Amino acid sequence: MRAAGAAPGLRRFLTPRTDAGTECCELCSLELGPGHRHLVDVEQRSLACACQACAVLFDRPGAGGGRFRTVPDRYLTDPAWQADPVRWQALQIPVDMAFFFRNSALERLVALYPSPAGATESEVQQDAWDAVFGDSPLAHELQPDVEALLVRRTDHGDTCHLVPVDAAYQLVGRLRMHWQGFDGGALVHREVDAFFDDLNRRAQAVTATAGEGGNVP
Repeated sequence: MRAAGAAPGLRRFLTPRTDAGTECCELCSLELGPGHRHLVDVEQRSLACACQACAVLFDRPGAGGGRFRTVPDRYLTDPAWQADPVRWQALQIPVDMAFFFRNSALERLVALYPSPAGATESEVQQDAWDAVFGDSPLAHELQPDVEALLVRRTDHGDTCHLVPVDAAYQLVGRLRMHWQGFDGGALVHREVDAFFDDLNRRAQAVTATAGEGGNVP
């Protein structure tokens, strides 16, 4: 487990953009506006801004030698998922919100979660992952590198969403920028609530058999 205060996937979300219209595609230099797509640089574990044409180009498996992969824009949720407290402890995640993704270059599962020092990264053991997420269709749907499972545990219940990995990084970056005190402070809690309110509106529910050819939007 290590602090990842300037993790490559996170850096672009640590500084507020005052003139988003001046951003350019990092492959072809075309000027971009707000709401543009991102690519994952699998080798560097970083995110690159992309125009629509470049995003479409690298949406095909293996395009460009497989170094870049386009981040999808789908949001899914598993309404039936709940975290067993004992099994959750085996993940060695000391907080109740984290996102998980599969790093294909390193061939391992990774967890990232907010902390007072920034973002903390932790390697996830496969058996612990299977115990917590093995029954969830979202785990079967998860695409390596470009999607993440975002978990939030509260007194009112647990939620598990499949989200684009850039959205997960953006959330952690926003929290780091606003973090105050030991638990983040009131502003951070409002940011989290607003993010998940929007996520719940956008996410489509999957069925228990989605990972085996069932109902995936």
